[in-house]
Amino acid sequence: MSLANHLEELQRKHGDIERELDQAMTHPSVDDLEIVTLKRRKLALKDEIEKLKANPTKH
Repeated sequence: MSLANHLEELQRKHGDIERELDQAMTHPSVDDLEIVTLKRRKLALKDEIEKLKANPTKH
């Protein structure tokens, strides 16, 4: 997989998690732990995206 494709896939996943998080936060029945887990996954993807953008030749 090329770097551009990998970044695109990570950004898609980040967007998917963001939408899932938005939906979870509007439903009071959603467990706080699930929201925290989604936020952590979203942040991890963002960190990986930023790392790849900062050092594209290392990946």
